[in-house]
Amino acid sequence: MRCPRGRWIPGGMLLTALLPVIAPAQQQPTEPGWPQPVDNQERFAYAILNQNEIRTGDGEATYRWDGEGWWGDDVNRAWIKSEGSLNTDTGLLEEGEAQLLYSHAVSPFFNLQAGVREEFEPSPSRSWAALGVEGLAPLYWDIGATLFVSDAGNVGGRLEGYYDLLLTQRLMLQPQFELNLFSAADPRHPADYSNLDTGLRLRYEIRRQFAPCVGVTYENAYGDGARFLHLQHVPVELLRLVAGVRLWL
Repeated sequence: MRCPRGRWIPGGMLLTALLPVIAPAQQQPTEPGWPQPVDNQERFAYAILNQNEIRTGDGEATYRWDGEGWWGDDVNRAWIKSEGSLNTDTGLLEEGEAQLLYSHAVSPFFNLQAGVREEFEPSPSRSWAALGVEGLAPLYWDIGATLFVSDAGNVGGRLEGYYDLLLTQRLMLQPQFELNLFSAADPRHPADYSNLDTGLRLRYEIRRQFAPCVGVTYENAYGDGARFLHLQHVPVELLRLVAGVRLWL
């Protein structure tokens, strides 16, 4: 004997209500030692030279590098960063620094970083403690902000960022800036002068890992650093042409 049609409704409603409970239970591992559905503990490595270029202007040519790399998982990473410049006419290293940092993800887009920064040129070398954040800001700017405290008691800060504007799938325009501020300027350490380094580069990605670029950069010193440069008859403002290759490993 068939049940009246109306009696199927409560049973169907009950089954529909239980589906969200039953389905996840059926998806769970039923044997001990089965892997988790998502493994986010796998470790990766990454390295990039964002600036690997020759800057020309004011009768001088300078090689400039700025790169970073990391090893770790999605949450915890070990970072190394380095930047500096070499006078190609004299072969002398003008500025050079390296940072060794531990990074921990504090949000889907930002990491908290802490570690040490070592200036190995100009001499004598100087050590700094470093604490900052780095990540992807709104409007897709890659942003980093770091506070430094040196072994000599100087306090500094750095705000840097860049943005990749896709003109085509391979041609990109990249505005970039780096602002450094310090509580005191030491004539023996021009790297510690408050300054702005900004540029605009056009690059063509032959491959993602190999991208020649051309562009222009603007550099300016501020405060006591600018005064020391004036006394040494060194230009405070520099506008330079750039040619180089961005490398991604």
